[in-house]
Amino acid sequence: MQKFSRRARVATGGAVLAAVAVGTFGAVSANASAPQATQARPAAVKSSDTFTSTHLSVSAATEAAEAVLDAAKKENQRVSVAVVDRNGNTLVTLRGDGAGPQSYESAVKKAFTSVSWNAPTSELAKRLETTPNLKDIPGTLFLGGGVPVTANNAPIAGIGVAGAPSGDLDEKFARAGVAALD
Repeated sequence: MQKFSRRARVATGGAVLAAVAVGTFGAVSANASAPQATQARPAAVKSSDTFTSTHLSVSAATEAAEAVLDAAKKENQRVSVAVVDRNGNTLVTLRGDGAGPQSYESAVKKAFTSVSWNAPTSELAKRLETTPNLKDIPGTLFLGGGVPVTANNAPIAGIGVAGAPSGDLDEKFARAGVAALD
């Protein structure tokens, strides 16, 4: 076996490392710059496969919620109000001064329930007599105080109010919120 000098070993090792580095860099560069055979393209969708929907703006939802609190305050009631969009997503929630801790969540559920069925929750509560399992649907609350907001007879939002001594009062205040949008 032939012995190499220290200098020869260092030079040979350096050459091997350089060759490996160039090979690795070349492979990475080739992958980075090579055009891909199939590039992702956005899917073309026919217009008949889409629809446009109307939504309530956040500023309008806020205006409605503030109208609810004003109406409740005039009658010395402490309530919470929630406004949800057509899909049940919360747009605005306001907890009035002194409103009970349960009122916040109840208002959201009433708003969701009213927009889901495009009907006041007071009417929907009557349906429980013939279909009691409706109350088992997650996120719903079948007590008076929720009203839908509509545009062209289609629901675009729901307003839910909770905290007054009765669902009738809650619904009265929710209707004040809808009226503020006219």
